[in-house]
Amino acid sequence: MLPKINRLKKKKDFERVYKEGKGYKEDFLFLKIVENGKKLTRFGFVVGKNFSKKAALRNQIKRKLREIIRLKFKKIKKGFDAVLIIKPGFEKKDFWEVEEIISKLLTKAKILNQND
Repeated sequence: MLPKINRLKKKKDFERVYKEGKGYKEDFLFLKIVENGKKLTRFGFVVGKNFSKKAALRNQIKRKLREIIRLKFKKIKKGFDAVLIIKPGFEKKDFWEVEEIISKLLTKAKILNQND
């Protein structure tokens, strides 16, 4: 599980990322990212009702995404706030396909250190 200190929780933080962040798209995922001026990187996850009306399913997907980010966290550069937005199509992918797509997305955003 991704530590709570590395999660975006406040509405104002999400709004700042939406307003100032740069966007990257890969398959069914959309990443918005902005520098936060801190020594830690924080992630937020958005799985809307257009994906599923069932809150339990949306929460399960957010838990999977947090775990994927946790596994990659040591390779992610510090000092960013990021929001991962899920679009319909996620349910057709397995865990490893999602992990690969997130890696491509982080590399495209230039926040993934490849030399580690």
